[in-house]
Amino acid sequence: MKILRILNNNAVVVHHGSREKIVFGPGIGFQKGKNDPVNQKKIEKIFSMEEETPKFEQLLKTLPVEVIETGEEIISCAEGEMHLPLSDHIHISLIDHLAFALERVKQGVTIENKLLHEIKALYQEEYRIGVWAVQKIKTDLGVDLPEAEAGHIALHLHTAKLQTGSMEKTMQRTSLIQELIQLVENSGGLELAEHSMSYHRLVVHLNFALSRAEDGKGFDDMDPEMLTLIQTKYEKAYAAACELADHVKQEAGLPLPVPEIGYIALHIQRILSNQSLS
Repeated sequence: MKILRILNNNAVVVHHGSREKIVFGPGIGFQKGKNDPVNQKKIEKIFSMEEETPKFEQLLKTLPVEVIETGEEIISCAEGEMHLPLSDHIHISLIDHLAFALERVKQGVTIENKLLHEIKALYQEEYRIGVWAVQKIKTDLGVDLPEAEAGHIALHLHTAKLQTGSMEKTMQRTSLIQELIQLVENSGGLELAEHSMSYHRLVVHLNFALSRAEDGKGFDDMDPEMLTLIQTKYEKAYAAACELADHVKQEAGLPLPVPEIGYIALHIQRILSNQSLS
């Protein structure tokens, strides 16, 4: 394996098989030149992003090496903690995002994340890594990022899981769930506490309900008598669940079967019952 181009002290482009790939490792490009052999012991990552490779090369050439190194450490930690490989594109998306976030903080620009509550509930493992990443950035780079940034990092990590779709799809799903939560709050005249078990259960159930609807595998096994009981005894909760189903159909084009609506009504009823006891 010989060097074709040196991007910085820690990254070089090589011929690997029939493709050009980027090899990343501490000091792997230090005092090296074209056609020099790569020190195999220093290799930490080898990846090819095909049409995305020029973008990553540009990042490696223009961003401070400490930002790149911290970003790569976060990615490595995430892969280890989640026990799965992440899409190669994370090396572009996350590192570019971190560089932009650091620059905005240095300029005194406030970073907001209106989906933070939903991200915490839906992507708990990714959010936990995001919190760790924010602390690592503070330790390594001396920049204190706000809590909202842990949510942004979590979204990037979740999207980079293989076969989970694009960042746009992740954002759309999370935003839709936020809208559904707001509908529940409005219909019941209440405000769900983000740390409450009721909030967490409802968010998680809605996420699974949407996934089942996308796969065409919605609940269809509810006992008819139980469904009738829900519709009559918990009329307010069922009406709210129907409103949620209408919103999902309108905004996402996903029909929710009646039994699925019944299960959502049960979650809403639990929230309403807890409210009456408080």
